[in-house]
Amino acid sequence: MIFSTTRFSYPFILLMFSSHVLIYSEAAMDTITPGHYLNSSATIVSAGEMFELGFYQPTNSVNYYMAIMYKNIREDRVVWIANRDYPVTASAFFYIGDDGNLAIRQGRIIYMVTDLKLANANSFDFPSHTFLPGMKLGYDTRIGKTWSYTSCRSYNDPSPGNFTFQLDPGPEKRLVILNGDEIYWRSTRPWGDESRLFEFPRETKMDMYNFNFVSESDTSYLTYQLYRTDMVSRFTLHATGQLRQVLWLDNEWTLLNSQPREECDLYAYCGDNSSCSKVSLPFCSCLPGFEPNKAELWNNGDFKEGCFRKNELQCGIERPGTAEDGFQELSNVKLPKNQRTQVVQSIGECRSACSSNCSCSGFSYTNRNCSIWCGSLINLQQLPADDNSGTDFYLKLAAADLGTNKSTRNIRRAIIEITTISMTIFGSALFIWQVKKGRNKRKGQDLLTFDVTMSPAHAENKQSKPRRQVEHEKEVEIPLFSFSSVSAATDNFSFSNKLGEGGFGPVYKGKLLKGDEVAVKRLSRKSGQGWDELKNEAMLIAKLQHKNLVKLLGCCIEGDEKILIYEYLPNKSLDSFLFATNAIFTLPWESRVRIIQGIAQGLLYLHEYSRVQIIHRDLKSSNILLDEYMNPKISDFGMARVYGGTQQATNRIVGTYGYMAPEYASEGVFSVKSDVFSFGVLLLEILSGKKNTRLYLGNSVNLIGYAWDLWTSDKPLELMNTDLQGKYCPNAAIRYINTALLCVEDRAADRPTMLDVVMMLDNKLAIIPSPVRPAFWNVGSRLDLSQRNQEISENKLTMSVLVPR
Repeated sequence: MIFSTTRFSYPFILLMFSSHVLIYSEAAMDTITPGHYLNSSATIVSAGEMFELGFYQPTNSVNYYMAIMYKNIREDRVVWIANRDYPVTASAFFYIGDDGNLAIRQGRIIYMVTDLKLANANSFDFPSHTFLPGMKLGYDTRIGKTWSYTSCRSYNDPSPGNFTFQLDPGPEKRLVILNGDEIYWRSTRPWGDESRLFEFPRETKMDMYNFNFVSESDTSYLTYQLYRTDMVSRFTLHATGQLRQVLWLDNEWTLLNSQPREECDLYAYCGDNSSCSKVSLPFCSCLPGFEPNKAELWNNGDFKEGCFRKNELQCGIERPGTAEDGFQELSNVKLPKNQRTQVVQSIGECRSACSSNCSCSGFSYTNRNCSIWCGSLINLQQLPADDNSGTDFYLKLAAADLGTNKSTRNIRRAIIEITTISMTIFGSALFIWQVKKGRNKRKGQDLLTFDVTMSPAHAENKQSKPRRQVEHEKEVEIPLFSFSSVSAATDNFSFSNKLGEGGFGPVYKGKLLKGDEVAVKRLSRKSGQGWDELKNEAMLIAKLQHKNLVKLLGCCIEGDEKILIYEYLPNKSLDSFLFATNAIFTLPWESRVRIIQGIAQGLLYLHEYSRVQIIHRDLKSSNILLDEYMNPKISDFGMARVYGGTQQATNRIVGTYGYMAPEYASEGVFSVKSDVFSFGVLLLEILSGKKNTRLYLGNSVNLIGYAWDLWTSDKPLELMNTDLQGKYCPNAAIRYINTALLCVEDRAADRPTMLDVVMMLDNKLAIIPSPVRPAFWNVGSRLDLSQRNQEISENKLTMSVLVPR
């Protein structure tokens, strides 16, 4: 019985093999000739010894697959698989038949690899999961051919998975990853500058690749080469649906880029009419004036159903007592997909174009370019305050959602009139009272003449009093500075004095008359931090006195201005030394030890020895500032809370993704153990020089999982920053890694206290318990690794099966 269909075919596999080898070597390759065969233990090797052809057996599997593999790379080495759908056993062999076709024989079953009766078959027409230099990504409509890539089902099962990487045949020619028939990810940039198509991060070296896009009447495809022939790099569609760009460097695969990198990069991850934020949990929220289509799914973290309008638009229909539709401004956002663009003369003309279009959902205006969105809004992202790449978007809403209907305006008008009269009377009385108290009341001190050494923050640390006395003590007085003097100290908040920008606004360097320097944190009017957070941060820090906590010198509150003044730390934040690609030098081991111990001592003071017990709730590398001697100081107490000794819950979850403890991220429950978890993440980052949220090779999607995999494989020191090789104490490093893994354990009760942590870090003779599997070690990374066993029929018929993958 013979099954033969022309769509089930492969090109001549040795041509495919040789074509790729020729990219690296012009020498002839080794061959297999009629009358010879390859069994499960034999291979043929390319002339340049870059690749080999033979059977391979996935880990923990009884199946065998004919594949092309890197010759001298042992890790993740397969680049092409012939029989993905039809695994064989060790008794199978590969040969050239009498008709010249390649085949795999298992007993009396014959699996045809090629079909020479097909014309125009060329080398790379049937790729599997790896996009190699010289291969194509695209399509040829003339012959109905698509060059696409399909993921494996799992790490140990190379059969075709759910994800396909291909070129979108639409007019913009974007790259897409499909999950079945649905779009899983789509590139934000259309064809044009091919080097930007994969959205390489800044740290990726773009001079390694020579991309070339070919577009003819019937054919469109992308191909690429490597400028350096001694370099090994490729793109692979992972079983998780992630496209990974890797480079073989220092005997390991180094991840250069991946798409999608984060949840917000997935196409329609939050569904219609919602926004996605990378800095808060949950990532998705309905746009103003919208609510979830399916609240139960939404509350369980399934956002794909999106949101719908609470009130339908009037769309030009005049209704008694109802105002017209309007617009709400959404600031600093990444614009949605699928806009229509037209040239206009003003923002008013753009607004009118959207208002007059009943299907218009919103608009954006930049430099006379008017972008209009019709229907549902997809992939709108709310960017963090320190990301200046965003744009203003004007969302079209019904009057009821804007609070501008006529009845509402009448009520507001009455309230305003009553309030105005009341405030006039009250203001007059207050004015008379103030005149009696004296007209020359000081509005604020002059920051320029302020003596930093006389600040309460620089007073000598005193032994803590019993906590029962704290509530009876008078609040610490904080110097109040005038806005004019703060502006003068920062040269009117000039850009040259800007030190950086955090989640709540920019920070500037200020210079006083005596030569002292200060750091000025100016809260943005658009930030989420208001008076309550500023007061919280000011009052908490004023009560805290420790060498590893940043010192608050005073504040300024005038009109809409809310400003905090801190001591100036010349080396800025820890993350600029750990993660910056242009860092001047690598942190030496001694500095890392001092930083680790200093952070631990600062947290211990907050949890145990301060006048009020504090939970920081936002401990991360960017909130660790470094003085001139590289001593660490914990900063940014806007989200800190006084701790009452038991777990507390909140409906407002704040902090930074990657540093939040699991019980806090999922349930809003926090305690001192929440800070311990953050410290564990930070400790791993300091030791490795890697971000926790980076995606790693293998099955680990974050640094915690990567560290755990190395720990359980008895290779913990492979976590250490490669620049520290031979320059650190191995025993101390292992003790620190052990401590970090204890800090990030899943259950808060199992994590050590900071008192325990300090002891484990300092005491070389301390007996440290072994960690258990940590929290977030495998989020989104582990797949079903169950093996796919397929029995081969033992009938006496010869069966020819022609399959394309």
